[in-house]
Amino acid sequence: MSTPASSTTPTSVAASSTSATPTAPGALPLIGHALQLARRPLPFMTSLREHGTVVRIRIGPTPAFVVTDPALTRKVLVTDSAHFVKGGKIIDALRMFFGDGLATVADGDTHLRNRRLIQPMFNKAHIADRGAAMIDQVQEVVSAWHAVVPRDVYADMNEVALSAFLVALFGADLPEHLEGEFVTLMPEIMKGAIRQTILPPWIALLPLPANRAHADRVARLRTLIDQAIDHRAERSPGLAPSADVVSADAERCPYAEAGAKDQDGLFKTLLTAEEPLTRQQLQDEAITLLTGAIETTGTTLAWTLYEITQHDEIQRRLREELTAVCGDRPLRYDDVAQLHYARQVLQESIRKYGPAWMVTRTAARDVDLGGHRIPEGADVVWSPYLHQHDALYFPDPDTFDPDRWTAERTPAARGSFLAFGDGRRKCIGENFAWAELQIILASILQAWPRFTLTSRPPRAQAVVTVKPDTLTMAYYPQATSTSQASAEEARLLQPLKSRQKQ
Repeated sequence: MSTPASSTTPTSVAASSTSATPTAPGALPLIGHALQLARRPLPFMTSLREHGTVVRIRIGPTPAFVVTDPALTRKVLVTDSAHFVKGGKIIDALRMFFGDGLATVADGDTHLRNRRLIQPMFNKAHIADRGAAMIDQVQEVVSAWHAVVPRDVYADMNEVALSAFLVALFGADLPEHLEGEFVTLMPEIMKGAIRQTILPPWIALLPLPANRAHADRVARLRTLIDQAIDHRAERSPGLAPSADVVSADAERCPYAEAGAKDQDGLFKTLLTAEEPLTRQQLQDEAITLLTGAIETTGTTLAWTLYEITQHDEIQRRLREELTAVCGDRPLRYDDVAQLHYARQVLQESIRKYGPAWMVTRTAARDVDLGGHRIPEGADVVWSPYLHQHDALYFPDPDTFDPDRWTAERTPAARGSFLAFGDGRRKCIGENFAWAELQIILASILQAWPRFTLTSRPPRAQAVVTVKPDTLTMAYYPQATSTSQASAEEARLLQPLKSRQKQ
């Protein structure tokens, strides 16, 4: 619970009374708490709540201040956000990859301008325009999975999330070779970005093979984005009309406008903006949007499928809701808003597993936060994972309970659910994320009447997101009988059981 001190508005230190900020135990010479953050980041982060509402840690020789009280975190993000600007080690590392995309660009006029330009892309009407195309793409991907054979769930979820978002972003007619390269490149680029985030900054500057390979992949990604932008500009009516795309007869056809609209993507909003972005800025924003759509969405879906395999009652309720809404027909975009229980399941996955576990801001000047002195330039750390595992707001936080999000219980937890951030830097794509998550989960449930875990239960691995360290599943079609499925499942699990005995 927030202490009385947490209601104090940050002011100049000289004008307020501050108390000594507790330091987390276990710091080592030279490296501080870096070893604990590397070896047991999630238990370490949640343990800080025991020491105070603001706790000092050291990452190497550099101090950082972890905010454990959600009321104080909201001050950092909303009420007093001018004192806590976007920055810190994680943001600085990601900026090398994102450039000055919306997630990493510094606070100020550029951020406000770009956010104003991008915001219309993610209003509900624009998302609805892309709904049918996204559903078609997702259904095509998930129905192509091989039955019975164990599959890497995390990789599959990242791939289907990327595939859906490419259709939403650039349109349904993106050339196949471009989509294929995006799907191949993005997982490797994300690995490189994560590596550069967790290693000291100077290592990223060395001419190491891994660094060169990462730089080459990012350069190739920017080339692909250029090609996708050019393709969209050539094909979008009003941008670069071409006689071989829309003929005069087609323009008179009453269905021409609807057909052209179906081919458009969200990115057209930026290409037609009154204040156009430079090509470099378009690249930066595309990379930011693509990465946000893959890593967090893929992680959430992977954990959701895992939890479904562990809770028969949850799976039963999901399938019953889907049948009640859709009957025997495929999912339509209008159905998404009616899948209330599916939304609860997804929100509980986001709560339990992050997806982000550590986010940073930088103190713009010496300030007082809840009675604690934060010096100018210091990293201020807040953790959605920490807040969303606070037993005061989420009783029995390690239990997966979608009914936390019923109308009767939600208000008590709302103030501590910060997965999408808050304030002026809140995730701009939250509405899109919910739509994409719902579409993918419903499409998997419709395509595969049964799926089972074929690996050991995954362990939470904190990198940029909280991802499963290993997770494979086998999917079974309707034609598979219960006895056949059980026999095949036993065969698949036999090697795992043998390894466990060893």
